[in-house]
Amino acid sequence: MPMEFILLPVLAVLIVFMFINTRKRQKQMKADQEEKATKTVPGVKVLLQGGIYGTIVAYDHDDLDSPALVEIAPGTIIEVHSQAILRIVEPKDAVADETADEVSAADATPAVETPEETRARLERDADDK
Repeated sequence: MPMEFILLPVLAVLIVFMFINTRKRQKQMKADQEEKATKTVPGVKVLLQGGIYGTIVAYDHDDLDSPALVEIAPGTIIEVHSQAILRIVEPKDAVADETADEVSAADATPAVETPEETRARLERDADDK
């Protein structure tokens, strides 16, 4: 009989631990997704799900169903689903002791171009050649 009274509190503690751990993991995943979305701007290097490295040409933060345009080689732009972007590639040779001017210049957000604007620009460039 006393063994049953010990197992119930242990079981209850394990269930509470699993619940808390799951919620914590969900919050972390959501924070990671939001961070990736804010860092995904034209000009940034990314790693795609298939192991392909490229540079973002156009990405719409609001409409995640619209494809992102990624340049994988000079002049070669592909459309990928926004969830195909695995992560942002951080440069390994970043200097830790940047001056305040360099930091503020690096934090400046480039102008975001919609996929339609990018396609129109690419078509104009192709017609010029």
